[in-house]
Amino acid sequence: MAEWEKKRQTMRHYDQSATVYDAQYYEEQEAKINAALNSLSLREGGLVLDAGCGTGLLFPHVAEEVKLVVGIDISALILEEAEKRVEQHFNTALIRADVDYAPFPNETFDVVFAITLLQNTPNPNLTLNEMKRVTKRDATIVATGLKKAFSQREFAQLLKRARLKIVVMKADEHLKGYVAICTKFERKP
Repeated sequence: MAEWEKKRQTMRHYDQSATVYDAQYYEEQEAKINAALNSLSLREGGLVLDAGCGTGLLFPHVAEEVKLVVGIDISALILEEAEKRVEQHFNTALIRADVDYAPFPNETFDVVFAITLLQNTPNPNLTLNEMKRVTKRDATIVATGLKKAFSQREFAQLLKRARLKIVVMKADEHLKGYVAICTKFERKP
């Protein structure tokens, strides 16, 4: 399947499921978010990107801890649902964008969350490289991968190929996905 066709298919899927997304996936997403946040400390004054933000389930967890949370998603209708959560937090913003071509300068964010994103992209390595591009040198990237899409070994290899250092990998049986807390490999001078 061509790259753009997969993106259109993903966009259509999330446009169609936008109004029922929380009813279907709230518990699963909350479990992944909580697993990530239990191993991560956010910086006051930090900038957070929620790549593939969906309905904005992450926003209530992090908005009061940081300076700004930006959510991007390719689906217009899912962003309409996310708008309801943005209204509750003055320091959140939404942008309709393709995560593989994020409309941000290099080294902008302190933390990037890619929750339930990678299995929906045609080239997860490209997506991870773009997430690295928009993160600061000492940033954290939180990525999840659904167990039905990746084995734990495949998911870890994907992250390593993208030159991410896995600091924590959670694969608890109550999680439907793997939760990885990563940092960028530092280049030697």
